[in-house]
Amino acid sequence: MHLNTIFINCKNKKKKRLGRGIGSGFGKTAGRGHKGQKSRKGGSIRRGFEGGQTPFYRRIPKFGFVSKKKKYISELRLYELSSLNEKIISLDVLKKRNIIKSKIKNVKIIASKKFSIPLIIKGLLVTKGARVIIESFGGKIEES
Repeated sequence: MHLNTIFINCKNKKKKRLGRGIGSGFGKTAGRGHKGQKSRKGGSIRRGFEGGQTPFYRRIPKFGFVSKKKKYISELRLYELSSLNEKIISLDVLKKRNIIKSKIKNVKIIASKKFSIPLIIKGLLVTKGARVIIESFGGKIEES
């Protein structure tokens, strides 16, 4: 190893000194060119500006809808309930077991193929397919 081969990866790049005479390379116009909006003080252009042309974000069609109720409704599959080892399943039981978040106000149960336990479901929404499967294994659905 020699002294001339040692390289320390530090960033000692000098700051560009603008407007300090011809010899600096950034004198007079200070790297801004001549005239125009970008050469002026405060002459920044907002993001998405396309020179007066209708910008892209206004040209493209707007579509879709996100329901605010989505934050408070959750969906569960039947096989997730079979792993609980509980006979009576309600919103409180699901929250205590951390299967759903505490801010959830309503749960909908969806059918799944892996299910074979008789359950009593209280105060939860159930799809038609899930209702058939639950009742075929001797379970009940109590709506409140």
